[in-house]
Amino acid sequence: MNGMAELTADDLRGLFLFEHLGEDQLAWLLDHGQVETREAGTQVLVEGDEATCFFLLLDGTVALCRNIGGERVEVSRTDHRGSYFGATQAYLKDDVASKTTYRMTVESITDTRMFQLPADEFGPVIREWFPMAMHLLEGLFFGMQNTQRMVNERERLLALGSLSAGLTHELNNPAAAAVRATAALRERVAGMRHKLAMLASGKIDPETLPALVKLQENAVERVAKAPKLGPLETNDREDEVGDWLDDHGVTGGWDLAPTLVAGGLDVEWLDEAAALCPRSSTEAAVRWLAYTVETETLMNEIEDATTRVSTLVGAAKQYSQMDRAPFQVVDVHELLDSTLVMLGRKIGDVRVVKEYDRSLPPLPAFAAELNQVWTNLVDNAIGAMGGDGTLTVRTFREGDLVVVEVGDTGTGIPAEVQGRIFEPFFTTKAVGEGTGLGLDISWRIVVNKHHGDIRVSSVPGDTRFQVRLPLSVSVPTEGFADLSD
Repeated sequence: MNGMAELTADDLRGLFLFEHLGEDQLAWLLDHGQVETREAGTQVLVEGDEATCFFLLLDGTVALCRNIGGERVEVSRTDHRGSYFGATQAYLKDDVASKTTYRMTVESITDTRMFQLPADEFGPVIREWFPMAMHLLEGLFFGMQNTQRMVNERERLLALGSLSAGLTHELNNPAAAAVRATAALRERVAGMRHKLAMLASGKIDPETLPALVKLQENAVERVAKAPKLGPLETNDREDEVGDWLDDHGVTGGWDLAPTLVAGGLDVEWLDEAAALCPRSSTEAAVRWLAYTVETETLMNEIEDATTRVSTLVGAAKQYSQMDRAPFQVVDVHELLDSTLVMLGRKIGDVRVVKEYDRSLPPLPAFAAELNQVWTNLVDNAIGAMGGDGTLTVRTFREGDLVVVEVGDTGTGIPAEVQGRIFEPFFTTKAVGEGTGLGLDISWRIVVNKHHGDIRVSSVPGDTRFQVRLPLSVSVPTEGFADLSD
């Protein structure tokens, strides 16, 4: 229905958006627009559809809604005459405007009457009518978009730098331990060869050497099964072994006793070893066995250190999702564990409690970006506790959603700012300690990209962030840069 039959130029001039337009401009609007009506309870437009129409409310009440985690969430509602919605960015350049979609679903709460304009006609004429304003608006729009993208990139680089420094520190410890153990192992092996030569040159029955070798193998087994002793028990056993060594003429027994006890060798076992060789060779045999215990212990240290390096590298690959598709089906617990490993240095003395629901099904997601969410939440939790407290990471299922909860026992978030923590550049940290973008980026990754939801509840001593992610989503086509729109 042509708008001229129902609206006049004065009617349009009464709408605040058009109140300063000229007669020719109003005539164009009347010629190209039309009045549409909707019954209560019907949809005017749907979030995600191509933005083809620009609407102004004439009569009635509408609600603006977002789809968050598969649920309809009402953002606002209005009955203000002249309120506009729909293709609100139709004025942008054609290549940008043609890619825009409706950002919200609009529903008629009551019977409504609206003035509707085709976006592909309304956009170009606005550019023609207000060329200077268009330059300013485009500069503002694209400038903010590019600035946001650069700041986001900077935030990610800062986080990456912090994590890299922590990972380097974590890798350096086991690597240095492996180097030290290897150097010590080389000395012990040389000493063991020397003691073996001394044993072989002594007055030992040739049939005794195989028994000593078998005893050496038994010592290796005892090292692997050596129990962990308390300080008092360790001291008692070292005293017993030291006395035994002194009684058998072994010099420097106080130096050998800790090694033998740490390897699980006691007085009874040493009696058995001493019985296999002449008394004159007892010291050489004991030292040879001590070298055996040390070499085995050092090899265990090297194995532990290299395993730690391998674990850290594996966690880094899981965290960065190196050589993996951006969108994939993942085990959310593997993502959480890799993040905790990467943040191990920052976690420090904070107690970590994991309450995982291992029955959760795989989650379709942008894995590397979810790791960024976990990083921001865990890092904030650690900061709130000041290095002393309990960090709880919990997972559970809620209908068709996977819920990841990160809780801390820190000071909490004041009630008056809880509604602002997801705003860009808002931070409760001291000047210079935060950019205020971590939670904003997390919000856009969870809500905009995964169609999920992120919530917070906080009182002193109990702050919880809950991330809700849908278990069934279609494969998105947009890239991470779209999050800054």
